[in-house]
Amino acid sequence: MNLKRNIIFALESRKKNGIPIIENVPIRMRVIFSGKRIEFTTGYRIDVAKWDSAKERVINGSTNKLDQTASEINADLLRYYSEMQSVFKEFEVQNISPTPEQVKDAFNASINRVIDDEIKPDALNVDFKKAFNEFVKECGKQNNWTNSTYQKFSAIKNHLKSFKSELTFDYFDEKGLNNYVEFLRKNKNMRNSTIGKQLGFLKWFLRWSFKKGYNKNSAYDGFKPKLKNSPKKVIFLTWDELTQLREYQIPEQKQYLERVRDVFLFCCFTGLRYSDVFNLRRSDIKDNHIEVTTVKTADSLIIELNNHSKSILNKYKDIAFQDQKALPVISNQRMNYYLKELAELAGIDEPVRETYYKGNERIDVISPKYSLLGTHAARRTFICNALSLGIPANVVMKWTGHSDYKAMKPYIDIADDIKANAMSKFNQL
Repeated sequence: MNLKRNIIFALESRKKNGIPIIENVPIRMRVIFSGKRIEFTTGYRIDVAKWDSAKERVINGSTNKLDQTASEINADLLRYYSEMQSVFKEFEVQNISPTPEQVKDAFNASINRVIDDEIKPDALNVDFKKAFNEFVKECGKQNNWTNSTYQKFSAIKNHLKSFKSELTFDYFDEKGLNNYVEFLRKNKNMRNSTIGKQLGFLKWFLRWSFKKGYNKNSAYDGFKPKLKNSPKKVIFLTWDELTQLREYQIPEQKQYLERVRDVFLFCCFTGLRYSDVFNLRRSDIKDNHIEVTTVKTADSLIIELNNHSKSILNKYKDIAFQDQKALPVISNQRMNYYLKELAELAGIDEPVRETYYKGNERIDVISPKYSLLGTHAARRTFICNALSLGIPANVVMKWTGHSDYKAMKPYIDIADDIKANAMSKFNQL
């Protein structure tokens, strides 16, 4: 018997809010035979730009989010291909026309035998808690995690401990994953968007443990709960609000707000994140631009200075700050607190509606804009106003360090709305 089959490796087609996902996409193995089709997980993910669809392999020299190399991933894809061919040859020898379930079971058994031969004898004895600690230690070092990322995974560890004191990898089948989603919703009172993020982190750990051989349960890969969400509101200051904040006369007894305003405005006119303005040194300031290597992404950026950003730097050029810092930047937490106070005094109080979901329940909250302001609103303010002033998106991206248009799309939509509303002003003449 000759069983004709086609074994294909391809990226999973996924969309979010109607937009194709192009980063960290699962690599799937698709097997087609006798008019039947089976999908397998490979345990790997890669960006679309790093995938050669013609060769069905990761482009040489590429790495994914977990620093897994192209050679490492491609070697496993070739191994999966060979194992699948062996499975079909065995059915041919036995003169069996298999069902999809038989092919799947035979392949999984074959792969598991190989894994069992390759991994250390004690690998499958590593318990869930020990594996999670190893994951944090290894991935934290590989990806140069910040303190906030370590704190995030510490919180995830606490959630898992609260959920079930003695967890195992086998527990997280579809039922177990659904139970965890329900726990986060009811016991932790999380929004759907937050649950989605928590699941993403858990899946990262489960993928890592699967690759290590600690975990033989791959149910996480196909688990996609329906979590209704609405687009996150982009909080920024319009040009009029920015002018209103800049020209506001700070009361004599509130002069501590002046430096907070200056730092915030500097970010509004340069697009810098809080972490980058905090690290800005006098040596980074050139005649007409600043040169920074961003903390978050390690991008090297050259950002031209305009009159607004220049005047703020000139205001503090003769004042000495610790570590040769260029501006008087306080802690992020304190700055966020004072920003809300400053914006309230300045009358930045437009009502803002935010919509989110808990399960199927839609919740609408209306808040004055000042209560939603934080340091990151400055970067959003820069992008939205730059685009609405007609500066091309590719130019703005060179200043902000954005690598693709996907991250810029929400801002481009806002800029289009601003332009449309501005056109209506002609109707008043």
